[in-house]
Amino acid sequence: MSTNDKDREVTFELMEHIGVFGKDTKGWTKELNRVAWNGGPAKYDMRSWDSGHHKMGRGITLTKQELLDLKSLLEEVE
Repeated sequence: MSTNDKDREVTFELMEHIGVFGKDTKGWTKELNRVAWNGGPAKYDMRSWDSGHHKMGRGITLTKQELLDLKSLLEEVE
């Protein structure tokens, strides 16, 4: 990553709130959403958000197929 990449502003649009799967002591929630990053197509996104969805923690984005593959893996967990 170059210095220019680090200084680049990240934009996002929360397209669909799917659900909350955790909450921390500071009120941030771990959520599954569909988010469009930097004007791109919406992807499934898991990360922590503040209550107003203005600040976020690090997370992971998944295509629909990756999400379905993860679902299959989770169904195997006992």
